Amino acid sequence: MVGGASTRFGSPKALARIEGETLAERAWRTLGAACDERIAVGKGDEELPFAVLADGVEERAAIHGLVAGLRAARTDTCVVLPVDMPYVTADALRALAAACRDAAVPQTGPLPGAYRKSALTALTSGELSIRRAIAGLDVAVVDLDESLLGNVNTPQDLGL
Repeated sequence: MVGGASTRFGSPKALARIEGETLAERAWRTLGAACDERIAVGKGDEELPFAVLADGVEERAAIHGLVAGLRAARTDTCVVLPVDMPYVTADALRALAAACRDAAVPQTGPLPGAYRKSALTALTSGELSIRRAIAGLDVAVVDLDESLLGNVNTPQDLGL
């Protein structure tokens, strides 16, 4: 998921650098280590070194990217990694996928997560909060190391 507004960050987060690579490159690499198929989802106007699937919605909400990615995926289960979570590992993504019923999320919330296509009805109900949209589903909670779940919201979060 690369289509966030980056309002607090001040520039596109996907292009911010950490340890010699952009956040987008890092997420793409991590997904490649965990998955057979990778789909980057955003607004379609991101300039990245890989194709970006437009979520087709003007409004910015993570749920739109999640739905677009699930619909486009060839597999029934998809792991979802926001570009602003650079510490998530391939092992953590695999743990989420292995636990997935309708969905699997870490103890901190719905992203990163693993989702099955069976969750699409709930995710397209009109609710913009992923957490509220999946409340009635069979959701596994996977206890992941909290240090992996850090979210980058400002340049200071990257030590810039």
